[in-house]
Amino acid sequence: MVPVAPASLAHIAGRVEARLSAFIDDEDQRWSTFDETLADPFLALRGLVLGGGKRLRPAFCHWGFVGAGGDAKHQQVIDAGAALELLHAFALFHDDVMDGSSTRRGEPTVHTVHEQRHGGLWAGEARRYGEGVAILIGDLTFVYADQLLRGASAPAWDIWNELRIELNIGQYLDIVGSAHRERRWEKAAQICRYKSGKYTIERPLHLGAVLSAPERAGELLAPLSAYGLPLGDAFQMRDDVLGVYGDTAVTGKPVADDLREGKPTPLMALAYAAATSAQAAVLDRVGEPDMSDDTIASVQQVIVDTGALGELEGHIRSLTDEALASLATMPITLEARDELAALAHYVSWRDI
Repeated sequence: MVPVAPASLAHIAGRVEARLSAFIDDEDQRWSTFDETLADPFLALRGLVLGGGKRLRPAFCHWGFVGAGGDAKHQQVIDAGAALELLHAFALFHDDVMDGSSTRRGEPTVHTVHEQRHGGLWAGEARRYGEGVAILIGDLTFVYADQLLRGASAPAWDIWNELRIELNIGQYLDIVGSAHRERRWEKAAQICRYKSGKYTIERPLHLGAVLSAPERAGELLAPLSAYGLPLGDAFQMRDDVLGVYGDTAVTGKPVADDLREGKPTPLMALAYAAATSAQAAVLDRVGEPDMSDDTIASVQQVIVDTGALGELEGHIRSLTDEALASLATMPITLEARDELAALAHYVSWRDI
């Protein structure tokens, strides 16, 4: 049974979205007045940032902040949540270019929109124009994320900088792993952790805690990692399952995009490790951008037949249990423990 999102998630999301909406509107007004063509970046930014998303990063930051004794209504934690969403948007703008994705949340990606708008009618190459626009919008979003953390303490900036470095390291490992058709469990798990898990759960928790109580960093960061690291791994593993078997109408992404891109996932590593020679020949088709629906269906079936899907579900369950067990002795408020338990169930068993 798919768990219902904790009620607090919508409440946190509402405050963060209001902050983002006001911020983007202000910047849009500022720059569109300067030059009308500058409305386009803010249209794209508004569409991606306010057009959907689970707001998990702000939620984990919030409960790190409140769990360490902070006031849930403090503007600083709202700004930090908004900054995390902008950082995530930056990664998505760039990720869609790197992966050549044509849709995001059921809508055309920014580079696709601008490539089509160019259409070969203007100077230069349409594809490069569209990708250049998307990259620059992503870069602008990255700067705005930093701007929202203006005034944070030095310890908070240390966490923020480490988070951003780890995100880029993970993305680099992901693109190299795809090119090399990486299928080793150890490498896939490493990529899984650094490209998504750490910056989705562990580091937002750290950021919230340090914003709230920098003097307690030595007491809080390790226990928060004991929860955040295994749950972050489970989160990305669930993403990998959804990337192969998810419902496009729910996820907003074409089914099996990860197969066409040849992503180095733990799911694929498990399938290869257990495959017969005939099954391995089918799995070798992963990474072909023109994979037919029949080939995709064959790969999906091989993953099931090798036991890889069942084994990965077992890993997700074990990692989630590990994260939940860590809450028993975590030195945070009881409310935060309860909310983190609810979030653990949601992120591990969600269908989106």
